[in-house]
Amino acid sequence: MAKHNNHAPLRPPSEQSKDRAAKRLSADSNGLSEGGAGARTPVEVTALEEAFRRFAIHGDTRATGKDMHGKNWSKLCKDCNVIDGKNITLTDVDIVFSKVKKKSSRTITFNEFKEALTELSRKRFKDKTSEEAAEEVFKLIEGKSPIIAGVTRAVASPTVSRLTDTTKFTGSHKERFDETGRGKGKAGRVDVLDTSGYVSGYKHAGSYEKKVGPRGKPE
Repeated sequence: MAKHNNHAPLRPPSEQSKDRAAKRLSADSNGLSEGGAGARTPVEVTALEEAFRRFAIHGDTRATGKDMHGKNWSKLCKDCNVIDGKNITLTDVDIVFSKVKKKSSRTITFNEFKEALTELSRKRFKDKTSEEAAEEVFKLIEGKSPIIAGVTRAVASPTVSRLTDTTKFTGSHKERFDETGRGKGKAGRVDVLDTSGYVSGYKHAGSYEKKVGPRGKPE
């Protein structure tokens, strides 16, 4: 009886090489590498995605940067000049936000964010095609960060004001400042020898010289 051969016929080496190459390409496309199973190639973050993340986490320490709420969406449109006050207003921005977000959600994802910008770009750049308008709006945002408005001012404390009011100083502390409240420097801290011949504190010091002149003769 003839024996059945269960082994598949050998294939030419050239076809075997092609099969190995095809499998390796398929593994690479799925994020696998020969260095380790399951390893994924890093995804490059675009300038638009980075701007989205910066605005998404602005003012919220619990934000992950993966989605953005309406307040920060409006701020992004203001800070990046998407709102021009003519073609695009704050009302337009709010309407588009409500349009692209899911009904049950209060935030938008990055893909919904791009959809909203594309929607606004048609009104912002009416003289351009849809693709060109979207690119122009993206350029306004790419690489940008939230603008921090205002500077924190120190609140004047009544206690501090009282302690720094030179008009209420007495004794030796008062002598360290002139009538305008400006410090006298060393003269206010160290006793300076007075050789004028007048008693210390005499208000009319120097008046005699003005009357009789420097040589003792009346002027």
